[in-house]
Amino acid sequence: MAYANMYRLDLQDKSAVVTGGASGIGEASARQLAALGAKVVIADLNEELGQQVASDIGGMFVKCDVTSEEDGAAVVMAASEMGPMRALVNSAGIGMAGRTIDRENNPMDLNIFKRVIDINLIGSFNMLRLCASAMAKTDPDADGQKGAIVNMASVAAFDGQIGQNSYSASKGGVVGMTLPIARDLAAAGIRVNTIAPGLIDTPIYGTGEQSDQFKAHLGKSVLFPPRLGSGDELASMVVELITNPYMNAETIRVDGGIRMPPK
Repeated sequence: MAYANMYRLDLQDKSAVVTGGASGIGEASARQLAALGAKVVIADLNEELGQQVASDIGGMFVKCDVTSEEDGAAVVMAASEMGPMRALVNSAGIGMAGRTIDRENNPMDLNIFKRVIDINLIGSFNMLRLCASAMAKTDPDADGQKGAIVNMASVAAFDGQIGQNSYSASKGGVVGMTLPIARDLAAAGIRVNTIAPGLIDTPIYGTGEQSDQFKAHLGKSVLFPPRLGSGDELASMVVELITNPYMNAETIRVDGGIRMPPK
């Protein structure tokens, strides 16, 4: 146990970036990283929520479109000024449903597909490459580590449902790039892992009695426990993947055992 603790990635007074950190899994991850002593940059488009989270955890908010090289560079600069960058959590993403052809046999709007790929896949890589460059320029710890990256995919990468073609493709791309990027960054002392969440209770489902009933219905399809997962449960895995020095090049489902049906 002492050996394991000795080589865990130390986040005390180091900087971390969380995209999509204003809410949901990103927010939960930012709060848990801050609890470990990290100085967290919340990179999000929602200024009101992002500023609030950053204020709560003693971090910084930077408005960021993850597909923008300029916005990404501003995030990296802000983080590097707070301390050596040690972690990135790629949590920003969107989902837009659409069948390949509709009931009248009209083709799906190609712009929908492009937009989801642009944000979920290209946006993730954009932030990853920029943050990895900053990490690589820091001094390594005693185990040779300079940083760790956690990407957020989805079980839709494996169990994509009807209407999820763009979302599943984007998340499948995130899964597919995990190993080659981990191999790319090994020489720089940077680890890369991906989480594939299942049904997680985030603001996307709304609030109120009707929302609660819908979420309870969804939860019945989870193997065990038969409920939606929480942001904190996902964030716990994020923290483990960042701090555990022997976790690398892996995609882990955190889904209560669910296997999504066609619809």
